[in-house]
Order: sequence, then C-alpha cells, then structure tokens
Amino acid sequence: MQLKKLGWGVGWALLAAALAVNLVSAARLHARESRSDREQAYEKMALFTKVIEQVREAYVETNKVAYTNLIYGALRGMLQSLDPHSQFLDPATYQDMKDDTSGQFGGLGIFVGMKDGLPTVIAPMEDTPGFRAGILPGDKIIEIDGKTTEGLALDEVVKKMRGPPGTKVVLRLMRPKTQALRTVEVVRAEINVPSIKDAQLLEDGIGYIRLLSFSEHTAADLQKALDELNKQGLRALVLDMRNNPGGLLSSAVEVSQKFLKKGDLIVSTIGRTEKQLLVEKAGGRVHYLDFPMAILVNGGSASAAEIVSGALQDQHRAFLVGEKTFGKGSVQSVIPMDDGSALKLTTAKYYTPGKRVIHEHGIEPDIVVAMPPEDFRKLWLQRQRPKNATPTDEAEAEARVSDVQLDRAVDALKGVLVFGKRAQTRPAAPKS
Repeated sequence: MQLKKLGWGVGWALLAAALAVNLVSAARLHARESRSDREQAYEKMALFTKVIEQVREAYVETNKVAYTNLIYGALRGMLQSLDPHSQFLDPATYQDMKDDTSGQFGGLGIFVGMKDGLPTVIAPMEDTPGFRAGILPGDKIIEIDGKTTEGLALDEVVKKMRGPPGTKVVLRLMRPKTQALRTVEVVRAEINVPSIKDAQLLEDGIGYIRLLSFSEHTAADLQKALDELNKQGLRALVLDMRNNPGGLLSSAVEVSQKFLKKGDLIVSTIGRTEKQLLVEKAGGRVHYLDFPMAILVNGGSASAAEIVSGALQDQHRAFLVGEKTFGKGSVQSVIPMDDGSALKLTTAKYYTPGKRVIHEHGIEPDIVVAMPPEDFRKLWLQRQRPKNATPTDEAEAEARVSDVQLDRAVDALKGVLVFGKRAQTRPAAPKS
C-alpha cells in the first residue's frame, strides 16, 4: 500500500519506530524464545501497522480514525480478550478510577462480577436501593438505561450504574434459572452499610454473627461482637457470610487470623513472577481456638468471603454449610503508562491453604443445603419486622420462610458440643 500523504508517511514512520523499539525491548526480555516466535511477532506487528493505516485511509468517518483512538481501541480489545477483569484504562478512565477510591458516590448497593460473558449480580447489600428493587444474586444485567452491556468491561458497567444520589437508572435483568426478563427502575443513594450485623446468642450458647462485607473496620467490629458474646456464655459460633461480596484482602486476613493458630497459612497468590507471590499467615495477639465454628455461604459469597471460608475449612477450624460460593479470586494489578493511561491486568490467582484455586471454581460447602435467592430475600424482610408483629393476612403467613441453612448449622454444632472432643461448658479465654 502506498501512502499518498506526507502526514501519513510521517505517522507511519513514527508508529513503526515506536513498535520497533518495543519489539527490541521485548526481544531482550524474551531472549530464550525461538527465532520463529520472534519472527512471528515482527510479522504480526507489521500487520497491525498495516491495518491501522488501511483504516485511516478508507474508513468513512474521518473523525474516528485518529491514531490515539485506533490504538486505544485496539488495546481495549486486547485486554478484554484475556479475561473479564483485565482492562486498558485510557487517561480519563484511569483518573476516574483513582477519584472513586477517595470520594463518595451514589450507587445501587449491588456488587457485580462477570460470568458467562455478562455482568452478573454477586449480591445486593441489604437495605440498599438494589435490594429493595428485588435484584437477586445471579441476575444478569442485559441493559443499562436502554443500552446493551454486551462487550462492556466490568469497570464500565459499574461506572454506568453509579451517579449522584437521587438520580435514576433503569436496568434490564435476566434471571438465569427461568430466563425471565424484567425491567427495574432504581434510584441511586449513598451506600453506607455496616460490615457486622445481628450479633446474638442463640440456643445452647451458640453465637451468631452476620458478616456483610470486608472493610477497614470489620476486624475491630467483629472483635467487639465476639467479646460481647463471650460474656454471655459463647460455646460455639455461626459466622454468616451469605451474600457477602468481599472487600479488602487485609480485612479477610485479619478476620481469619482470629480463629487460627499464629503462623497458620491463610491464603497465597501465585502468578508468573516472584513479584506476584504473596503468602499471608495468621498473626495478631488474639486467637479464638476453643469453640466449634460453622460458616454459612452461598452463591453470593465472593472474594474476601471465599478467602476466609477456604482458609478456615482447609485448616479444619470450621465446617461450611450452604451452597457453592461465587468463585471470584484473581488479583488485578494496575500498571500506569507514561501517557496517563494504565493497564488493569490479572497477574495472579488466590489459593487456599490446601492449594485450591478459588477463581471460577468457588468453595464447596461441607454440608450442602439449598436455599433459593428469593427465599433468602423473604427471610431478610421477615427479620426487619418488629418481633411482636403478626402477619397481616393468611397469604403473608404462608409466605414466611425458615432459615434452613442456619437451622442445619445449629443442629450440627449441637452435635459437636455433645459428642465432639472439644465440647465444653464455656470457651477458654482467647489465646494471646
């Protein structure tokens, strides 16, 4: 192909020079690669350059064929083709991401991941707009404000659902089990949900704590709840992490180590380089080791919740009751580029102490007890009513559901207390 304009010639020359520099650097880094691999790399880079120039010469809309637009578009496609979590961030998107970590924003209160190529609800947080709208774990987000989500990166989906509190967003959802489609209009709100809730002592000295997410204050809040239950005569514990979408890795480590011996392995990450090798072991001063534990999980338990569940299960510290977890356990590293853009690249995966891969596999419970997401939502709504309230009609009374997963966990713990070797009338003081 001949270049007809001097500007194109200069542009091609500059692009080719830049690619040549990158190729030389790549060749040095990968000196062990075979000659045929390097020759193929040069050949494909030449093809890439040729395609860009062909697009610039012939594409009908000239306002779309600037070099920056074409190359950024190619990089987005390349990163998206790797996995749903890798992404090329142009300078504006990268700046937005940095701003999000420090500022407040309005949202729906739902956590989203990618499954089967579509944005999928991991879990709605209780008492948020998304939960009140009836959005359930597993729902596929087909459209946002009338525009398809097909081909969008996960960060783009999340960005479209965020906005000023009080504004509306319209979601088109598909429920996988029934393939039913429905449209919901949700009003954004500022999301502020506590990470610990419903700490109480059930029958026979069995404690119950719901852990909704993993934030900076989760471990401290959990410690307060444990101290209070211990004063009341705690003999066993149910840690409820159903519909817990995760959060901070550091928080998952701090929660796990409260129930493990010092030095016990909690989680590790393994990538292609030594830089990506991370090993987290139990530290801290307070370790609760002397009472049996059950952990409740379901398909809405993800990320940090899976790290804690996998660690305590593999270390034989707790048994899991419920359903298989979501399976979100990969590490994304953000690598800034010189022009203000960045790569968000999957560089490692999380492994449990028993070397099980969490990502796309999830954690299997020891005792499988199914509970439809619809029933879990009804159960939460029941718990919001005053304890002395009575159903208003016969239909409402019939609609009441029981927490079969919690019931099963409590029964199992009763058995451990009666027959297990660690049964005792009261747990010893935590080990320091």
